[in-house]
Amino acid sequence: MQQVKHLLATKGTAVFAVAPEAPVYEAIQQMAEKNVGALAVIRGSELVGIVSERDYARKVILKDRSSRDTPVADIMTTSVVTVAPDASVDECMRLCTDGRLRHLPVLDGGRVVGMVSIGDLVKATISEQKETINQLESYIVG
Repeated sequence: MQQVKHLLATKGTAVFAVAPEAPVYEAIQQMAEKNVGALAVIRGSELVGIVSERDYARKVILKDRSSRDTPVADIMTTSVVTVAPDASVDECMRLCTDGRLRHLPVLDGGRVVGMVSIGDLVKATISEQKETINQLESYIVG
């Protein structure tokens, strides 16, 4: 069973982050440049929230706010669900499904060491299932 640390070893441990006082425009611009759907919101070295494209759509666009004048702190999600590097992919899938989440920051000793998305988890699950199928086919044929 794969763990989050295995996913991070493959995809990398880059953490894209923004400060809570940064304007939302800066966060959206960074998401577009990095081709990601969410950023960790970090003050100093502490994770204080997460901001996503969904937050932007629901809390800025639909409320007719200015992305240049609204700080990230006003729209970020503060009750962040996080996982440890030794969490299983299955556990993360359950968290995402139950909480309707798309991104999980990975914390190790209170420090953000990566981020996994639902896409990363689905890819890992499919890969693991293909491997199991191949092993079963080899067993049946051989």
